[in-house]
Amino acid sequence: MNQELDFVKEMFDKIAPKYDFLNRLLSMRQDVYWRREMVKAAQLKSGAAVLDAACGTCDVGIEVSRFLKGRTSITGLDFSFGMLALGKRKLNGPRGQAICLVNGDALNLPVRNQQFDAGFMAFGIRNIMNRTGAMKEFYRTLKPGGRIIILELTTPQKGLMRRFYLLYFQKILPIIGSFFSKHGNAYAYLPESVLKFPDPVSFANQMKTAGFKDIRFKEMTLGIVTLFVGIKR
Repeated sequence: MNQELDFVKEMFDKIAPKYDFLNRLLSMRQDVYWRREMVKAAQLKSGAAVLDAACGTCDVGIEVSRFLKGRTSITGLDFSFGMLALGKRKLNGPRGQAICLVNGDALNLPVRNQQFDAGFMAFGIRNIMNRTGAMKEFYRTLKPGGRIIILELTTPQKGLMRRFYLLYFQKILPIIGSFFSKHGNAYAYLPESVLKFPDPVSFANQMKTAGFKDIRFKEMTLGIVTLFVGIKR
């Protein structure tokens, strides 16, 4: 792995114990709503096979299982053992039985071609330098007509909301995050990685380059997150 990937992996391993708590706190529980909208956008049918890449502590997989009342097969993949360990603890009970956890890299998914009806990635694509390569891996593993659904933090483009967001994101959030996680670098890295992420139109074009069609996106919560959907040809 390159040095940047090593840094990101180590960072997520260290913040894993406080990851869910800080997601709820820093988003004021909007992250729960965002994931529900993400799962709805997949238009899943009973029995669907689903991949959740960069699954973290399995919040998306658990929401998929809840949405389909357990009638699904879910593979959750993450490169952080710390995140997977926390996710495994949450999978006790009937909703977790359909979720298989795998340690792996989104650029080299250890799964078969045309295996999944839908592929999800929440808050992970901005941490991957070769985004088009990761989406091509999604494309390979999806069945024809399968959907890719990506949820990512984005930056409001203009106006008072942008100024307020930048103040919160660059000044306030790192202080709160480092206080609770005891890992200052992680919550300094977060705003830096979001500000470097392309605008929604540019990222949608990257999805098109990876082979997806009928690409659409929806900005939510005044543009601080964007939901992207594409379909395999």
